[in-house]
Amino acid sequence: MRLGVNIDHIATVREARGGLFPDPVEALKVAEEAGCDAIVAHLREDRRHINDQDIKRIKENAKALFNMEMSLAHDIIRVALSVKPDEVTFVPERRRELTTEGGLDILACRKRLTGVIRDFKKENITVSLFVEADKNQIEAAKDTGADFIEIHTGSFAEAFKSNDYAEELDMIKNGVDFAISLGLGVNAGHGLDYENVAEIAKITGIESLNIGYSIIARALFVGIKSAVAEMIGLIR
Repeated sequence: MRLGVNIDHIATVREARGGLFPDPVEALKVAEEAGCDAIVAHLREDRRHINDQDIKRIKENAKALFNMEMSLAHDIIRVALSVKPDEVTFVPERRRELTTEGGLDILACRKRLTGVIRDFKKENITVSLFVEADKNQIEAAKDTGADFIEIHTGSFAEAFKSNDYAEELDMIKNGVDFAISLGLGVNAGHGLDYENVAEIAKITGIESLNIGYSIIARALFVGIKSAVAEMIGLIR
C-alpha cells in the first residue's frame, strides 16, 4: 500500500503571512526523501493555499507521482491540462468549507465528468474520482471512464473518535470490493491520522492512502521527514 502526502498545508502556513516560505516544493523533496510514493496538492478555486505557480513547480520538481486534486471548474481544468500532472482526482468543492466534506455526487454530474475525463485520458493522465463508499456512486464512477476511485474515509475517522466505527469500516470494505469487481483501482483518504490509519491499511485492495493534515501537523514537532516515515511505518 502506497502513501501519497498532501502538501496543501505547507502553503496554508505560507499564506498566513503572504510570503514566499515555507515552500511546498521544499516540503515535497523532504517527503520524497522519507519514502513517500506520491505528492498530492489541491488547487482550489479560491487559491486559499496552493496556487497556479505551485502546481507548475510541483510538476517540475516531483520525482514521485504527482496527484492533483481539483474541482470541475473550467479554469482549474485549464491549469491541469496545461501542467499535465500524472494523476488528477476530482473532488467536490464549496467556497466556505474548511476541508472537503464528502464524496462527489457522480450521479448528478456524470455527463460532464464523462466529457472532462475523456479530455484528460487523451493526455494520458490517470483520473480518479473522490467518492463515498456507495455502490451507486461507484458504479457511476466506472461509467464515466475513470481509472480509480478514492474512497472518502472522513465519516470513518469521525466515528473512530468514539470507538464506534465498525459500520463505517464495513462500508469501506464493501465499497473497495465492489470497485475492484468493476475493474476500478481504489485509493482512500480524508481524516486519516496516526491513530486510525491502521484500520484502513488492513483493507486488502486499497492501492494508496492520501494523507495530508495529520502529517503536516505532526511535522511541526518532529519534522516532515520523520512524520512521513512514521506514517509509512504504520501503513506497511
